[in-house]
Amino acid sequence: MEQRQPKVVIFTTPTCSWCRTAKQYFLQNKIRFTEVDVTRDSAGLNDMMRVSGQRGVPVILINNRPIVGFDKNRINGLLGLR
Repeated sequence: MEQRQPKVVIFTTPTCSWCRTAKQYFLQNKIRFTEVDVTRDSAGLNDMMRVSGQRGVPVILINNRPIVGFDKNRINGLLGLR
């Protein structure tokens, strides 16, 4: 039986190098994600600030649990990767 992947949302800006690193990491590990560009999506920016208390990116939500920045150990823990 295939395990359901956790819901992953990443809040980004076009100029953020850590955002690119995070997206590349998800792609390499075949993790589907939804990207929200907070420079174009004011509702997304408000959502990000509400769940994380942060204005900086990336903010990654894994099953609605926020990770601020590209914290590979926390990401792997929440995704069940090693």
